[in-house]
Amino acid sequence: MADQDSNSTAVLLLAHGTADSLDDIPEFLRNVTGGRPVPPQVIEEVRHRYSLIGHSPMNEITARQGELLASATGLPVYVAMRNWKPLIPEVVKKMEQDGVQKVVAICLAPQNSRTSVGLYRKAVEGANGTPFVLDFVESWHDHPLLIRAFTERLREGWDKACRQAGVRLPIIFTAHSVPQRTIAEGDPYETQSRETADLVAKSTGLSAHDWTFAFQSQGMSGGAWLGPTVEDTIQNLKSQGHIGVFVQPVGFLCDHVEVLYDIDTGFRDYAKKEGMRLWRAESLNESPELIRALADIVHSRLQES
Repeated sequence: MADQDSNSTAVLLLAHGTADSLDDIPEFLRNVTGGRPVPPQVIEEVRHRYSLIGHSPMNEITARQGELLASATGLPVYVAMRNWKPLIPEVVKKMEQDGVQKVVAICLAPQNSRTSVGLYRKAVEGANGTPFVLDFVESWHDHPLLIRAFTERLREGWDKACRQAGVRLPIIFTAHSVPQRTIAEGDPYETQSRETADLVAKSTGLSAHDWTFAFQSQGMSGGAWLGPTVEDTIQNLKSQGHIGVFVQPVGFLCDHVEVLYDIDTGFRDYAKKEGMRLWRAESLNESPELIRALADIVHSRLQES
């Protein structure tokens, strides 16, 4: 990379992280809540969901994404998790020990919310700021290569599902829900999530009648969460005479419990009870277009500095 010292410039990929085993779930959930007590029934429900999918591969996939990005950029890429190991503060300390002086930090959550990206940034900066120059990418929900990556997965899966169903299936784009109060306070997350979906729909050549949008995985804590829910959306599409739906989560970049359980088990079972079938787009995971998107962000940021 031109004019960049590969020993002093690095990339930091930030992700949610997930428990490595069922025994890790109580500690993992305490990390998620910032140390607040987690009701036993919530712990058991999360443990149940993880047990049904066997294992959430998020940590391994994220590490692999980091390896692929390092190959694409020729720069050291550090991976850090907010809620599991390697924890963000530990990785920041390691980067300091390695002599890193400039960092481009990218959250593996393209849409910006203070409940995700905002918390990642706070964890990186800590109480006293970073020991290196930090270029923090606030959002990249509309990056053309990200849109292309989602479009590729959508075309592959949707075409096949429509052939199996014998009809043109409606598409439900989804993103993880957040508390409504977050949006009311000016958070851009809802707007950016819907914009990602709209860009993918246009890139795929969909009409307004082909797709809709829903928020999934509403929290188990109190208070109102952003909707509409996927369940309500399935009901609405059923009332319109549809026999099935095709889901693509555009707020997630890899397989994890919100995909492998919430969609593949929870929503699929719900659709079946309603007399409908549900298909899903393959997650981006190690998509070459995704890696190219991340590499392009890194190159652009370093050229600007």
